[in-house]
This record gives sequence, structure tokens and C-alpha cells, in this order.
Amino acid sequence: MINSCVAPHALKKGKPSKDRIFGASEAAQKRISEIGKDNVINATIGCILDNDEKFVVLPTVSKIYRGLKDDEYFRYAPIMGLPEYLELVQNACFSQSRPEAFTAAIATAGGTGAIHHAVWNYAEVGDTVLTSEWYWGAYKNICEDMDRHLDTYPMVTEDNKFNLAGCEKKVREILAKQDRILLIINTPAHNPTGFSLTPEEIENVLKMLENCIEGTEKKAVLCLDVAYIDYAGDREEVRKIFRKLSNLPKNIFGLIAYSLSKSFTMYGQRCGALIGVTNDEKQILEFINVNKITSRACWSNCNRGAMETLDTIYSDEHLLDQIQQERAHYYTMIQERGDIFTEEAEACGLKMLPYISGFFLSIPAKDPEAVCNKLHEDNIFCVPLAAGVRVAVCGVPKKKIYGMAAKIKAAMDALGED
Repeated sequence: MINSCVAPHALKKGKPSKDRIFGASEAAQKRISEIGKDNVINATIGCILDNDEKFVVLPTVSKIYRGLKDDEYFRYAPIMGLPEYLELVQNACFSQSRPEAFTAAIATAGGTGAIHHAVWNYAEVGDTVLTSEWYWGAYKNICEDMDRHLDTYPMVTEDNKFNLAGCEKKVREILAKQDRILLIINTPAHNPTGFSLTPEEIENVLKMLENCIEGTEKKAVLCLDVAYIDYAGDREEVRKIFRKLSNLPKNIFGLIAYSLSKSFTMYGQRCGALIGVTNDEKQILEFINVNKITSRACWSNCNRGAMETLDTIYSDEHLLDQIQQERAHYYTMIQERGDIFTEEAEACGLKMLPYISGFFLSIPAKDPEAVCNKLHEDNIFCVPLAAGVRVAVCGVPKKKIYGMAAKIKAAMDALGED
């Protein structure tokens, strides 16, 4: 029995478990060291590799970042973020679809930092936060670390549409027990399935939330996690969801978690933004104040070099156009891989979640761990999630995508999976 000096609230979190994504990646790297990368399919980590399996950095991003002056890297940034960044990151996020509302941004340590601030400042201690049954595992870690809970609803219906009824059922169930609800929806290019909600579906979610709190003093917050938005399709089309956040009722608040990790291939620089959207000017000032205090208490200030890079690019139309072309090239490359897998899955009868776009796709499984272990026999490495198997098509070259669906189907059949 350990004589622990850890505070009791921290002990409640239990023993640390190995991160499934990085654990799967380590297993893949071990096999690669044994038999060579040409003989291994590593579909574990969510960053872009080209068709020669080389790590991708957008060339213009690399050039701008490496060309910064010393003080643009190393000086402290303001707690909120560089003033120019706070406006330009909204341009990067919204483009032509800025909602008719009061908006403000605060710099965060990546998209993860944005979700952290959303949970800390818009859910009370002991509250339940809601997301879909297919979700990025860090959501649960973030909630539990701050004494919140995470619950889920079935994400899609039998005909592969967004499950609004299932979401509403859970919203009402949670609101019967607490005074507010924070609903996190990862869209477009959902991690880990590649699913996306349409603007009409976002509108229906907001109407549902309004109906659920009508006639009460309760509050609803919708947080859109848009980390993969720049690899989700046509730049302007995928951003039309933001227009649906216009003219929100005062008891509904909008949050957007934006990340430079994927949009700028700056995964290790840890920079992003939490953007608030409201029809109430007092609430946007409140958003700024509470999140500024939380930032000071967490990381003090964010990566200046990453913010300077975004500022430089979004202040120059020529540079921005170059970035858009580079993103489009890699979006097309990833989309082709996802489409090949989807076509072959349909041909061999492998059931999968509806993939529209993005870095990942997912296959339902009763025992994901067993399926992934079985795939190791074929030197295929995927990530076991709670509800199934995640395939990171962003990192698998096109030539290795061919035949992959059939091998996963064979592994599942051998284990008696439906």
C-alpha cells in the first residue's frame, strides 16, 4: 500500500493507462524496425504522410516560420494572444461565413487547449459534458481531469444521417440533472470517422437546444471542434456551418475550437484558438475575461512563432493563395485514399461509419482490441477505440490502401465479428 502524497482529488483518476493512439504507433514502429517500413501498414498517427511516407509540412508554412526574426520566436506573447492573431485567426476560421454576432478569440495551446477552456469555463464541476459515441479520446481525459464527466449519444441513424433524436434524448436527460449543458460536436471531417454535419443539421441542433431549455433558466453551449476543417472539402462550403451561429438566443452560447496543428501542419508548435460567438455583447466580454484568467493559470501565454506565422500568411493574399493550393493538393491526396478504402469496403462487405472527408475513418467492432491484434499478423496497425477501429488514411500511402479493407474484413470474420 503506497503512502501517497498525491492530493485525493487526483487519486480519483486511477492508474494511468497507455494512450491507445501512441501505444498503437509504438507497436507499429517496433514492427517496422524488425521488417522494414515497406512491409508494414502504419495507420495509427494523425498527421499527413505523402505517398512516399514522408512527413508533410506545407512548404509555405515552413518558409515563413523559418524566416521569422528572433524576437518573433522568443519574446513573450500577450496572455490573450497577439492582437493581430486574435482577429486573423477568426478570418482563418470563418473566411466568408463569419456569423452575424459578437465574436472574440483567445489563443490556446492547440485545439486541445481550446477544448480544455471550453470544459473548464462552460461546464460546472460535477457536470456531464455531451459528445457523440465516436469521439476523440482526449475529450474524456480533459473532462475527468477537471472533475467533469463525459457522456455520449449514438452519432448516426441506421441510414447514416446525423442522429438528432438520439442527441436530443441525451440532452434532455442531462438537463434534468443540471443547469447547463455543453455539447461538443467535432465537425467537419470528424475525428475519428470522417463524418460531417451539414449546415441544416447544425441549425437543427441549435433549434433542438433552444427547445430543450425553453421556459427555463437553463443554458446551452454548443462547441464545434473544427480541427480538420481545412481538409474537409471546398473551403467556403465547409464553413457555411458558421452562419448558423448568427443571432443566437441569449441562453445559447457558441464556441469554436480551432487548431493550427492540421490547418498549418504545425502539430508540435501547439497553437490554436477558442472563439466565442454570442448575440450578447456582455457575454463576449465575459468570454474574454474568464478565458484570459484560465490561460494565465494554465500556460500563461502561447507559442509566439506559430501566431506570427499565421499573421504573416493571412496578411498577404499571395501567401494565402499559396497555402490554399498546398492544402488542396494534400486534401485531394487524402481524399483519394479514403475513397479507395470506402469503395473496397463496400465491395467486400466491411461495415464502416460514413466517411465524407478527413484524416480518419472508422469500422465498428465488438472487440476493437482483438481486431487490431489480429491485424498485427498481417502487419497492419490501426487504433482500437471504444466502439471500433480507427484507420488514419492521412498517413497511409495510396499503394498500401489497396486491399486493406479486405484484410480488415478477413480479420473480423476470423474473430466472429458481424
